[in-house]
Amino acid sequence: MSQNGFVRGAFKKLFRPLGLLALDAGLDFRRLTSLRHIPRYIADLKKFRSLGGTVTHRYPVLSDFSDQAGTTRGHYFHQDLLVAGFVYSRNPTRHIDIGSRIDGFVAHLATFRKVEVMDVRALDDTGHPNISFLQADLMDSASADDEIADSLSSLHAIEHFGLGRYGDPLHPSGHIEGFNNMARMLKPGGHLYISFPIGRSNEVHFNGHRVFHPGDVLKWARNENELKLERFDYVDDNGALHRNVDVHNSDLNVRSGCGIYSFSKAT
Repeated sequence: MSQNGFVRGAFKKLFRPLGLLALDAGLDFRRLTSLRHIPRYIADLKKFRSLGGTVTHRYPVLSDFSDQAGTTRGHYFHQDLLVAGFVYSRNPTRHIDIGSRIDGFVAHLATFRKVEVMDVRALDDTGHPNISFLQADLMDSASADDEIADSLSSLHAIEHFGLGRYGDPLHPSGHIEGFNNMARMLKPGGHLYISFPIGRSNEVHFNGHRVFHPGDVLKWARNENELKLERFDYVDDNGALHRNVDVHNSDLNVRSGCGIYSFSKAT
């Protein structure tokens, strides 16, 4: 490998995790490369006019020249479809979601069932009859009634608990409080679906989010026999989904992945 090739490879390896996290937050640094399409845009504009077309406004969308038809990788794409399928298959009586993306996972559920959403932030009326909302802080035990639902979800949310990013109270162990309050809300025999960033070790990226070692969540429950991990799926650093794998697998080597956990509560 040439020296230039080695440098490019090292640069990619160093900044890929940052790019993936930015992408999950809605920032795609790769779109800066779309500026190379400006000459094509100008040429197409001139040709369109030469063919008799009328242009009333200029609205360059440069990235679409080279993009694929859509996005089929990444944390949100895989977790939303996977867990929505789990909920659909089980068809619970009452499903409550805590903090998941409204225009993603919650919207998926609302196409086929009612879903009650809880979040520390306020939410305007969605206008959708299948979505109801309650503003609540799940780190506060007063917000979590005992055994009220047979199905709960919290996708890419708990890593933010207690960091103040969304106006929530600062709490270094906010994720553990939130997790145990969710367990309390779940009926015996019910299911909890939860996801969050995973990496090689526990990290706090204040005040954005936390990253957890894949097995760390197994230590969070205060009653160790209350929840059983039924299934673990994860999205790797390249955005690909790995289904139903062993959470203790020593070959699980991710820096900025997404762990998707399916728990059941003891009867």
